[in-house]
Amino acid sequence: MKPVMTMTRRTFLQKSIASLLGGIAITSFGYYYARFIEPKRLTVTNHTIYHPLIPKSFDGIKIVQFSDTHLGYHFSLAELRHIVNRINDLQPDIVFFTGDLMDKPNQYHSPHDITPILAKIRAPLGKFCIYGNHDHGGYGTDLYRKIMTKAGFRMLVNEHMFIEQIDRSKIAIVGADDLMLGKPDFEKMFQHIPPSTYTILLLHEPDGANEAARYRVHLQLSGHSHGGQIQLPFIGPLVTPPLAVQYYEGFYQIQDMTLYVNRGLGTTRMPFRFLTPPELTVFTLKHEPPSS
Repeated sequence: MKPVMTMTRRTFLQKSIASLLGGIAITSFGYYYARFIEPKRLTVTNHTIYHPLIPKSFDGIKIVQFSDTHLGYHFSLAELRHIVNRINDLQPDIVFFTGDLMDKPNQYHSPHDITPILAKIRAPLGKFCIYGNHDHGGYGTDLYRKIMTKAGFRMLVNEHMFIEQIDRSKIAIVGADDLMLGKPDFEKMFQHIPPSTYTILLLHEPDGANEAARYRVHLQLSGHSHGGQIQLPFIGPLVTPPLAVQYYEGFYQIQDMTLYVNRGLGTTRMPFRFLTPPELTVFTLKHEPPSS
């Protein structure tokens, strides 16, 4: 007969205190990690985009997308300088900014200091940007346009332009106004793009992909979601913003269109990230011969 093990009051208290202290330690570390470590853990993700409509002259062209800096209380000019240096280290041919430069434009203390930092980004085939909801919010519409234009970015608002190589082959870059606070016009922005032209759409809110897929778009690049900022294993993001509910991180295929959702660089509302590190995305274009 095996002896019955009994737990004394002292042992019970010791184990309870140990469990309590362990829980406090785990919670404290989790808070510290999500507040101070992961928001600074910049990741660079690399992807190759194959498509038969990508001209051979664009084979190997490198695009860098950055998004959602939310300059303000939790993302500083020093951090923006670091991002710019990192972008230049990647030696992009084209750079896209997909919205939300300042968290609260009407409260930002030094908007004039942003322009010379962004102006240092080097991209021989062009720098392009669109509006996000925070860029329109807080009376920031004109301020954002002024900052980005002076920094050498081409603002695209319900319009497109072509990037053309010396052999006259080209791709189309389309920019949509913000879905939440702007006035997007899909019919207007896609007018006069030849059907044989590889077309990239910049649209801040990713759930707009369901509308964009009705048009001749091959690749949509979005931000806005921050990947949810806080994700849990096997659960996913706890909260995502409006119009980033269906699509919130990485690649999706919507009919014939590919969507990529960038996790952004800054934070908003809460200065936390968990399992959603800030991201720069590098896309390398490759001509893919039509399948036989």
